Amino acid sequence: MSKTAAERERMAQDATFDRRPVAAPGPAEPGWREVARRVALARRPQPEGARNPSLRFLVSELGELAEPLRRALHPPLDIPRAKTGRVAVLLPGFGTSPWRMRYMAKQLERAGHKAKRWGMGVNLGVSPELFDKLSDRILAVRERYGQPVVLVGWSLGGVFARELAKLHPDAVAKVITMGSPFSGSPYDNNAWRIYHLVTGHPVDEPPVEAELAEKPPVETVAIWSPRDGIVSPRASRGRPGERDRAIAVRCTHVGFPNSPECIRAVLEELDAL
Repeated sequence: MSKTAAERERMAQDATFDRRPVAAPGPAEPGWREVARRVALARRPQPEGARNPSLRFLVSELGELAEPLRRALHPPLDIPRAKTGRVAVLLPGFGTSPWRMRYMAKQLERAGHKAKRWGMGVNLGVSPELFDKLSDRILAVRERYGQPVVLVGWSLGGVFARELAKLHPDAVAKVITMGSPFSGSPYDNNAWRIYHLVTGHPVDEPPVEAELAEKPPVETVAIWSPRDGIVSPRASRGRPGERDRAIAVRCTHVGFPNSPECIRAVLEELDAL
């Protein structure tokens, strides 16, 4: 059933970073049999050929705990004014909420862009219902502002962004992924066991049809880091034909939304439209 104009307007307004997001209602807590099944999923051996980042880089992710202190001790970023204001929807990574992307959203807004949150609360993995709601949100924001939106997705949020652009290419101007595992094996990361435990389905058997490596029919840029301790660089960098460009930055996986280098790369991509 199509959404009314009033419903779309409400969804577009709810997507703002100006208010604290309300967590989306999740499924009922699983019973002990379901918990046992998920634990068994999480204990599966890693498939042969899958490669995850080294323990050294994984441990370095803990350094992001000091990020608020580092920001407080340094002057604000020098943010140039955008040539043209764009509308960007920011999609958080697995297990995180839009609040983790608020710093990046503020920098985009300082440049003159509109930064909109995804409106789904904490990212707890993929489901058909989530994709339906996300589609409505993207279409609502596009309708309200009268221009195609830029999808900026961190980690799993970037995977969602790519699939949404395939569904609604007329509503999406560009896709920018940050440390998103769209290429190679879906086991090329250090988070797949936790993903199995939380979602109850394997990373290579999602409840929606998707060809992760297939490039969306819009300009698609992959920002990746050789220091990523969660997602393998080969998975987030991708191969030619799976994205239009790959941009290397130096930050941890958890640090993508706060990294000055990453934020500047996103701003340059918005200006390039």
